[in-house]
Formats: sequence, structure tokens, C-alpha cells
Amino acid sequence: MFDKLACQPNDPLLALIGLYNADQRADKIDLGVGVYRDDQGRTPVLRAVKAAEKELLEKQESKSYIAPEGDRVFLDLLWDLVGGRGHGKFAAGVQTPGGSGALRLASDLIARAGSGRLHLGLPSWPNHAGIFGATGLNVETYPYFDVPTQDVRFASMMKALSSAPRGDAVLIHASCHNPTGATLTPAQWEELAAVIADRRLVPLIDSAYQGFGAGIEEDVAGLRTIIAAVPEALIAVSCSKSFGIYRERTGAIFAIAETQESADVARSNLVTMARTSYSMPPDHGAAVVRTILATESLRQDWMNELNSMRDRLNGLRRELAAALSDGWQLAPQIAEQQGMFSLLPLKEADVMSLRKHYGIYMPTSGRINIAGLKSADIPRVANVLKPLLG
Repeated sequence: MFDKLACQPNDPLLALIGLYNADQRADKIDLGVGVYRDDQGRTPVLRAVKAAEKELLEKQESKSYIAPEGDRVFLDLLWDLVGGRGHGKFAAGVQTPGGSGALRLASDLIARAGSGRLHLGLPSWPNHAGIFGATGLNVETYPYFDVPTQDVRFASMMKALSSAPRGDAVLIHASCHNPTGATLTPAQWEELAAVIADRRLVPLIDSAYQGFGAGIEEDVAGLRTIIAAVPEALIAVSCSKSFGIYRERTGAIFAIAETQESADVARSNLVTMARTSYSMPPDHGAAVVRTILATESLRQDWMNELNSMRDRLNGLRRELAAALSDGWQLAPQIAEQQGMFSLLPLKEADVMSLRKHYGIYMPTSGRINIAGLKSADIPRVANVLKPLLG
């Protein structure tokens, strides 16, 4: 059987990790992998996570399966954090293995409901297209960001979505756009919501970085604007970044509807598809998040540490923009972008040269993980980037 298969190419990001690990230079810099790092280059376990795990170790009485829909208390607490209240909609959640699992279930549900097409803004997270294509959806694209000018292509985006066929799905990043860091203004979110509602599109909103942009509430304001405007939506949530629990694969998919009955129908289909895929979701990460959100002291400590992580990221953005400003006129826009990533106008040959000559690793797309920087590294990185960007 295996002789009939063709060997598949390595995932570019996984291959980049291997190249970085094999590099023996002491001053090498990893600006590729999408994880938060502190100024010592570590991806720390948050204090609140450690405290929640200690509580679970002492009090948890079973490792039996949880239900296919997952931990209902976790789902309720997470939805309050993401969706909030007052929008007049009903939410039905299913716990998933990470945000990627949430996106896959959402894609399966869209295909099962008979909508065979999804509109994806470009550039986007590379795995988006692969996930949606794997479920048989036809992926159409619309322009989102112009790399050479570092601007959101909002007018072009609105024009494309204004002509999208009714009933199609559209992928929207809730905040901290991956890979560009480019954000929409509140007025633009309102206009986007109006177009989606007018065309009767089904928004699939990917919320993976809540708290990393402008704040916990601010980073879901656009998402809530869309929910209030449309009859149905799907919200894919990842806890990896906000809680620093990448390897625990903790996420959820929420179906939003105008009636509880419709939301429950959507959940029943999501649960059925989950059952025939991974059967039951992993529990540990969700139990950690539930414990943090349900315990006021842990919740406050988590928020404080998340705020510190965001402040560090924003500070690095300002430092990098200042260091690049005398060689690249668009550098100030890096400081205005949000989250871990920016997308620089670099050629593939430039990126390969950075790896070979300076030990600076990033994907060939030119996406840079700002969180991979240390303050001490910024002058060196800026000096080698300026001739390539200017």
C-alpha cells in the first residue's frame, strides 16, 4: 500500500525549525516559529497556569473521558471571555484539539451544510488554505494586505466581498492578523459587518491572539460587531497564545445563531463530526483554563501577566520601527501593527541570505515573529534589514 504513495514535502515552518536547530552559531536568531518568547528567549509557563496545574494535581479525582463536546464549564467561561453578552445571539460550543481542530470542524460543518465555498483573505496563515481544502471546500481569495505599502487593502476587500455569492463562508481574523499584524479600525469593522450581513455570508472568525493586540476586550470588539450584525456565525478559538499552553492543544468552536434550537442543531453536527475524527477532546489544557477563569485571583494574575506580554511586544515593535526608520520610510507602520507578526517586503533570496550570512531565520514569505526578538538583538537585525527594505 505505501508503495503507491508519494513522499510529501516537509512543512516549510517545521523545516525551518530543523535548520535553526542544526545551526551551530551562538548568535543565531529565530524569528520564525509562532510562539511568544521573553527577553531571555524562553516561552514561559504562566504563573496562573502553574497555580492551576497545582490545584488540579491536588484535587482532580479522575482521568476518565470527557464528553465529545468537551467541558461545558470551560466552554461557558471561554465564550463569556470571547463573545461577551448583549448581542442577542445564542452560542453552542464544542471543545477541540487547539484552534486548528476548531477550524477543521468549522470547515466540515460548512461543507456538510451545503456551502461549498469559502473566501480567504490574502495573505493569511498558511495552514488556513490547507485545512479548508482538505474538507473539499473551494477556496476563493480576496485581497487583505499590500506588503510593499504595508497597508490594509480595505476598499478592494469590500469590493470582493460585496460580490460574493450569498450563503458563502468568509474567513476573518479577529485580531493580531497572522502574518501581517495589520488591523481594522472600528469604522471598518462596522462596514465589514454590514457587507457580510447584506450578502448573507457566514463569517468564520479565527480568534487566536486575544489579549496580544490592544487588550482582552479590545481584541474581540470587531468579532462582537460582526456577531451582532449577522444571523449565524462560527467562531474558532485557540487558547495557545493567550494562556501560553501551546502543547496542550486547547481550543473550541462556537456556533452562533438567533435561536437556541438552531445553535443546538449546529452543535449536534459538530459533535458527530468530532466523534468520527478524534472522538474526545484532550482535557488538561481546558481544565487549566477553566480553573483560571473561574478563580478570581488566578484570573487577575493571568490578565496581569498577559498585559505584560503585550506591553513587551508593543515595546519591541516600537524599538524595531525606530531602529529601521532611518533606512525604511514605512518602518513606523510596524509600530502600529499588532500581535506577534509583521510581513516584510523581502525577496526569497533576501531571506536565504539572512539565514546563511547572519543566522537570522524567518520564513521565505518575509513574516517576522516580533516576539522572537530580544532588545539587544534589534540593532543588529535592523542593520542587516535596512539595505533590503530601503
